[in-house]
Amino acid sequence: MKEILLELERRRAEARAGGGERRVASQHAKGKLTARERIELLVDEGSFEEFDMFVEHRITDFGMADQRVAGDGVVTGWGEINGRLVFVFSKDFTVFGGSLSSAHAQKIVKLQRQAIKAGAPVIGLFDAGGARIQEGVDSLAGYADIFLENTLASGVIPQIAVIMGPCAGGDVYSPAIMDFIFMVKDTSYMYVTGPDVVKTVTHEDVSHEDLGGYRVHAIKSGVSDGAFDNDLEALTQIRRMVDFLPLSNREKPPRRESFDDPEREEASLDTLVPANPNKPYDIKELILKVVDEADFFEVSEGFARNIVVGFARMDGAPVGIVANQPQVLAGVLDIDASRKAARFVRFCDAFDIPLVTFVDVPGFMPGTKQEQGALIRHGAKLLFAYAEATVPKVTLITRKAYGGAYDVMSSKHIRGDVNYAWPTAEIAVMGAKGAVEIIFRAETGDPDAIAARTAEYQSRFANPFVAASRGYIDDVIKPRETRKRIVKALKRLEHKVLTNPAKKHDNIPL
Repeated sequence: MKEILLELERRRAEARAGGGERRVASQHAKGKLTARERIELLVDEGSFEEFDMFVEHRITDFGMADQRVAGDGVVTGWGEINGRLVFVFSKDFTVFGGSLSSAHAQKIVKLQRQAIKAGAPVIGLFDAGGARIQEGVDSLAGYADIFLENTLASGVIPQIAVIMGPCAGGDVYSPAIMDFIFMVKDTSYMYVTGPDVVKTVTHEDVSHEDLGGYRVHAIKSGVSDGAFDNDLEALTQIRRMVDFLPLSNREKPPRRESFDDPEREEASLDTLVPANPNKPYDIKELILKVVDEADFFEVSEGFARNIVVGFARMDGAPVGIVANQPQVLAGVLDIDASRKAARFVRFCDAFDIPLVTFVDVPGFMPGTKQEQGALIRHGAKLLFAYAEATVPKVTLITRKAYGGAYDVMSSKHIRGDVNYAWPTAEIAVMGAKGAVEIIFRAETGDPDAIAARTAEYQSRFANPFVAASRGYIDDVIKPRETRKRIVKALKRLEHKVLTNPAKKHDNIPL
């Protein structure tokens, strides 16, 4: 028995060594951790249990019979984050560049299926060069198997991808189906086809970074939901994010003890909105002053900055925050902001996370670029997402709520549960000047008449009381009371029951 146990330990040590000391040293030289080092930082100490440590590929072509490494380029298993179960797979770049084989794929698929059955999140750490070319169609079949499980798991368990190195070809589509994608600055990149293929086909000479680095995906394309400075920060922040999420759609989001008084008032909010309606202010100041202990986990911070989304807690219970940002493009809704917010709203609804929406929106972005880019359809995504959401929805209008954007931003008309406004709120089809120039076009040659008409329009609509008189606004509240009013609303909606008509699935305007 002693010899058998020694042999077991030898095999385990060999598997844990991955591609060997030289490749591990190369990984460290690039500022990257190894697959197992990443898992150790991600999960609670001593909680990780590895599956399929001894799995090897089965191919014999192209000299591969003599190149077998236990684990075959991916580490899979389960562990805990702050005592809560998670399933993790971590691509090992030191073994065949982390490339995907049939055996490699089967390990990930097994993990995905177990996660769905157990009702716990899947976190994928990506650092790989794509399909293993020596396996041909078998590697492509392996990708499709993973994609199917990603799709079936969507809305059932949270799925988080962290790109910590190369992620190319078929490898990019598994993260794309998952709920959130995060990158590591300067060491990770994502693209369907690499620089060499791009140069051959389009004659463009482009670097890995310029083609698919974090500046592309976390700022321009919106594919990534954020980027971190290094592996350590990325893994620490993922731990923080998981704390806001339920393990699956079968349970409520996790509450935790809050040391922030739910009755707390914030007097500084009374002067947050400037007297000049065209002057911006930072909506994040409102968010931080209202949520528990100023703890806000922002998602997609660098992309579509005219809207802010992220997770926070109110009296210990997780909420999803959606807020127009007056500091960027006056908080207008454009293509990018609409699809960013829509995807976030749908995630929160899928996992029973209440939505708190802060509104200061002058409308949808005008212009040929937006119209030709299908603003109508993209704007409809956000409308659709809010309208179909059955979770508790609390909305606060701080200043402008103009035109169709008023309707879209979780208004009473699309099943907003509790809709508040500050006294500074303006709810109208458009701003006073534009409205008057249309309604009283015949008087545009008379500045005094136009000024009088503008003042009349402002007195009529530059306040929340017309909407309140119709019941579209439930109450006009003092800004300083915002936190306690939202907390009370959420508490009263805690057991809300609302169901949509029976259907196979909806047909969101993709």
